[in-house]
Amino acid sequence: MRIRQPGKVREQLWLIGREESCVYILEGNNESMIINGGMSYLVPDLLRQFEGFGIDEKRITKLLILHSHFDHVGTVPFFKRRYPNVEVYASARCWEILQMPKAIESINAFGRSVAKRMGREGVHATYDLAWRNDITGTIVSEGDRIDLDDLVVQIIETPGHSSCSLSAYVPQFKTLFASDAGGVPYKGKILPLGNSNFTLFQHSLEKLKDLDVEYVCADHYGYIAGNEARDFIRQTIEFARQERASLEEAYRRTGDIDIIARELTADFYRKNPDYFIPPTIFEVVSRQMIRHLADAMKGNNF
Repeated sequence: MRIRQPGKVREQLWLIGREESCVYILEGNNESMIINGGMSYLVPDLLRQFEGFGIDEKRITKLLILHSHFDHVGTVPFFKRRYPNVEVYASARCWEILQMPKAIESINAFGRSVAKRMGREGVHATYDLAWRNDITGTIVSEGDRIDLDDLVVQIIETPGHSSCSLSAYVPQFKTLFASDAGGVPYKGKILPLGNSNFTLFQHSLEKLKDLDVEYVCADHYGYIAGNEARDFIRQTIEFARQERASLEEAYRRTGDIDIIARELTADFYRKNPDYFIPPTIFEVVSRQMIRHLADAMKGNNF
């Protein structure tokens, strides 16, 4: 079962934001954690939802970034500046990326581009949302745990979608926060986004498949509950296998990464014209993913 509407997932867990960009609030007995930074233009939505759902934002003491892509870190500067004592957690590679001037420039530019596409560009004029080099935090890695009063958040390194990707698992709730490393639930399918390294993406899925899961909280298009959640990662593994085979066949047919990226992008937006990411960004990401597969087919190691 897939749920896209913001609201209570279960006791002590909320989905907030919008269907294309989801943020989660995990509530301990005395403090709360934000999981995923979402898109920058979500800020007014989140503030309204805090009030509407009765979420006390002053209880938020922790924020977990699952990877450094612009659509997953957009609200972090706002909340860190609003509440300087909030502890922000991310992988070492993520913190490295978030200090790079070029990466910061891209995060801000892409955030504004998508806000414009979604008719929300005015949000950037109202709130201080820009990433600068003033955001720092704590490194977490494989096997670490973040304690939230009575709850434990286990950290799993799941690179492949991004070189810095993490997943989080809360055993008490049998809840997995895999971010895009677990696939994106979209229109009855799953998008297997092995953007930076498709091989590592598939390896990471294998790490997640045996977890005891009742909820998969995705960063895009809501959360999955029940039987579908229990089988979600295995479904993603199959979608990834099919996608890889299709892209490898396209490369054998054309031998041209740029042609495949353009064809893939054109076909996707012909079927999904309302997808939130602009086609220009989608094509750049597709080219990166195909380049890895082409190199892997040539026997290059990663």
